[in-house]
Amino acid sequence: MPTVRLKPKAEARAIRHGFPWVYADELVTDRRTQSLAPGALAVLEDGERRPLGLVTVNTKSKIIARMLDRDPDAVVDQAWFEGRLARALAHRSRLYPQPFYRLVHAESDGLPGVVIDRFGDVAVVQPNAAWAEAHLDALVAALVAVTGVTTVIKNGQGRVRGLEGLAEEMAVVHGAAPAGPVQVPMNGAVYMADLMGGQKTGLFFDQRENHAFAACLAKGAAVLDLFAHVGGFGLAALAGGAARALAVDASAPALALAEAGAGASGFGDRFSTRQGDAFDVLESLGTEGARFDVVICDPPAFAPAKPALEAGLRAYERIARLAAPLVAPGGYLVLCSCSHAADLQAFRNACARGIGRGGRRSQLIYTGFAGPDHPVLPQLAESSYLKALAFRLDG
Repeated sequence: MPTVRLKPKAEARAIRHGFPWVYADELVTDRRTQSLAPGALAVLEDGERRPLGLVTVNTKSKIIARMLDRDPDAVVDQAWFEGRLARALAHRSRLYPQPFYRLVHAESDGLPGVVIDRFGDVAVVQPNAAWAEAHLDALVAALVAVTGVTTVIKNGQGRVRGLEGLAEEMAVVHGAAPAGPVQVPMNGAVYMADLMGGQKTGLFFDQRENHAFAACLAKGAAVLDLFAHVGGFGLAALAGGAARALAVDASAPALALAEAGAGASGFGDRFSTRQGDAFDVLESLGTEGARFDVVICDPPAFAPAKPALEAGLRAYERIARLAAPLVAPGGYLVLCSCSHAADLQAFRNACARGIGRGGRRSQLIYTGFAGPDHPVLPQLAESSYLKALAFRLDG
């Protein structure tokens, strides 16, 4: 097994205490290290040549090494993957009576750069790191053995793969592709997930608990769900007793899936959609004098990385400013961010500024995060990315 070594001034203590990454400027990148193929395995040593564990190396990435196993003699094969997957499955099986959840949340589940979402008998794998791409066959075989899924889809799309030097690809790597959208029961509603052509893996499981909280606010309410994707908060609100829900999204295919989900859930008559840019729709609704008891905004990541933080916070503030006037007195405004670069305090401050500039007074009544099938690695801030804030508005 080749070895790679931290520079003398690099902080080995962080690695020993659980931090899973080594950045390019922390590793000795001599000719031998540079010759390692992307995704190669190596033993990581500290500056005094003491082993720290088994890592995967990609000299093309800013994250040049990712910790795989604290045991430097570990063998990454199907049995190794089965151990990690069995541990992940045991946790999710306690949480959810039906097999619809995030099964693997990357570093937090000991599989860096790997995301696996489960939709009953179908699993969607995102191998977003070069090592996972190199070991995909063993991972898929282990996934089938541990979970019993009959279909595995590789979703090799997205910005992160580009940072690893990986090509984009969508393929069925085990079994047969679903004949159409997959029905996902969640929070009393039925969601339709397009696993081959939808966003990310087809559905966002991370908002499940926040959907449930918003549904509690929506009894008898008129609900506006912005950036609704395939129904998101709107369908959960209807399952919770909302009088009606309007879903807004820029994607016509996503809204078609949302309508199908509303029909499958039995409340299509209380659900309507409006296609368009959410900012434009917010301004139009304001001009129309529309009012809702609950307004929910769940946009894509406006600040996916630190260079975009300032612009992202301005966008979150603008959403709050435009949405606040649409909330009826005593109603609720739910604002979400999936930008890990915007921490909770910065996001909360941006929302509060926007609400104030929208002419409203507010009480913060709820702070939510991703569900427990998206565990946080305490040493890695990036694993805690989702924030959901609920405000009660007066005036």
